[in-house]
Amino acid sequence: MNIYDIAEKAGVSVATVSRVINNSKNVSEQSKNKVMEVINQEKYVPNIFARNLNSSSSKTIGILCPIISDINHVKPVSILEHMLREAGYDILLCCTDSVSENKTKYLNLLHNRRVDAIILIGSTVEEVEHYEHFVPIAAEIPILIINGLVELDNVYCILSNERAAIQQLVCALHQAGCSRILYLNDTCSFSGYQKILGYKDGLQACHLEEQPELILQIPEADDELTLSQQMVLDFLETGPTFDALIAADDILAVGAQKALLARNIHIPIIGFNNSRFAQCASPELTSIDTNMETICATATHILMEVLQGHHPASSVLISTRLIQRDSFRISDNP
Repeated sequence: MNIYDIAEKAGVSVATVSRVINNSKNVSEQSKNKVMEVINQEKYVPNIFARNLNSSSSKTIGILCPIISDINHVKPVSILEHMLREAGYDILLCCTDSVSENKTKYLNLLHNRRVDAIILIGSTVEEVEHYEHFVPIAAEIPILIINGLVELDNVYCILSNERAAIQQLVCALHQAGCSRILYLNDTCSFSGYQKILGYKDGLQACHLEEQPELILQIPEADDELTLSQQMVLDFLETGPTFDALIAADDILAVGAQKALLARNIHIPIIGFNNSRFAQCASPELTSIDTNMETICATATHILMEVLQGHHPASSVLISTRLIQRDSFRISDNP
């Protein structure tokens, strides 16, 4: 039998079976008794216990990355690989191409390869509530999510406080005299959703009217820089006026900057992730740094704690910092 069979026979959810197996307190005594009765009847032994009996750690961690060519994805992979290698672990890397079916496929693949844990780079908005594909895996091995959120036993989330970062940035721009702030968004990930919420929080905090037309969605593409540039050029022709611009990623901000400079428009422009793109732009872009090194170091520390049998916090929020450059400096504004 597997965890799904146990859940069906006990008349409970798969998540409840997972909680019972992981000795979680967030399950009623009645449900626990039902699950344990089936487990005892069927002599079910979760794989994690069987592995412990065999004393066979693979010393391997699986990493799921959406798009390895994306600089914002490859950076945490690179940092994590180095830190895990220093801790005595190898990695198996799988790229999902941001396809949900691929994520489920590779979760199962890594699990079958007997990795000691799985680390995911990011999560989707839907996974906050619909995390069924994590349940059978988390019942047996720990899952860590970098900058994503899944509230499930044996899943640990390390997040950048992106929502607060964008809110504070909107307030800083408002204090500098800006009241119509264009926001460029490019993904429907949990991270992207948090940034949108931060943008709206900032408008509310500054008593600015929320205008949906000032949120410009840039479709995901191989050449987001050129696409961003063209869409901002089109927006200048047909869209409402704006006096500042925030982009959800540096590459979008660089494209927007090119479009604005082509029309001889000079307004505050701020990117996100503090990548090389921000430094290579002309003028150099102010950008929000997510402190990815700290996030990865925290994730590695939590993972080692879990693998040693400890019970660290299930979620950790890491602060961001604003790296000011020529495109916008708070100190330069009254």
